[in-house]
Amino acid sequence: MSGAGKVVCVTGASGYIASWLVKLLLQRGYTVKATVRNLSDPNKVAHLKELEGAEERLHLFEANLIEDGSFDSVVRGCEGVFHTASPVLFEVTDPQAQLIEPAVNGTLNVLISCSKEPSVRRVVLTSSIAAVVFNPSPKGPDVIVDETWFSDPVFCEEIKAWYYMAKTLAEEAAWKFSKENGIDLVVMNPGFVTGPMLQPTPNCSTEIFLDFMKGKGVLPSYQIVDVRDVAQAHVSGFENPSAHGRYLLTERAVTRSHVLEILQKLRPSLNLPKFPVGEPTHQACNKRAQDLGVVFTPFEVSLKDMVESIEESILLS
Repeated sequence: MSGAGKVVCVTGASGYIASWLVKLLLQRGYTVKATVRNLSDPNKVAHLKELEGAEERLHLFEANLIEDGSFDSVVRGCEGVFHTASPVLFEVTDPQAQLIEPAVNGTLNVLISCSKEPSVRRVVLTSSIAAVVFNPSPKGPDVIVDETWFSDPVFCEEIKAWYYMAKTLAEEAAWKFSKENGIDLVVMNPGFVTGPMLQPTPNCSTEIFLDFMKGKGVLPSYQIVDVRDVAQAHVSGFENPSAHGRYLLTERAVTRSHVLEILQKLRPSLNLPKFPVGEPTHQACNKRAQDLGVVFTPFEVSLKDMVESIEESILLS
């Protein structure tokens, strides 16, 4: 177990990606200091406490993204810090207060704490494809997006894509601060995340699919990646000494009609909406992630596991 004797921190540990990350880190022998917003909320901590190795090597802390110094004591003694905590909201009344400030200031708060702690040798940040593709550049089925692409905050603001703007500004702030303060930063940019849940309540990804399965929602075309692969990429991004820069995490581009076709085979009884056959809005290059050692789970497997996970959580009742 390569993590034996090593201490790492995971922020926002109760989340969809972070829960799998904590699980994988514990499996690899790490001692994990994990932060949540509310230690007294069983929906946030119960599933983490049940993970294998949690009793011996998982330590939970309460921390607030927008509270200065909130992460100082948590990162103390850690070799690696995985910053996954960030608000995920697509409908907001005050984007600055609800999304942008917590995302940007929260990222800076964590990095400031890391800059004061000599033991921290690398920070792995969970960004998003939202910080990659939202710009005015022409796109089409033959366009290949890679890590050199960056979203444009001005463009995001113009189209009122507040979540995408928040992720873009947070990643920009992270790169700037890290370069100015000598922090070894690695950034993960996952596409739309699918796969099974560990947490008991749905997140944005599962809620979108849940609505879609009930025939109510609209599912856009997406770059898809399995949550377990995202967790693996984070760990590899920390453990591999040569890891650097950004990593675009996507198994493939899918369309609504493709998702519909797979869901119809999985659950023929569902009243699914109908969509015309279309093409992906763009392709994405995952070569850097593969070079890091990430083996991507086929979307068909990921979607099947996600559907079963949703049903097991009795979210369709």
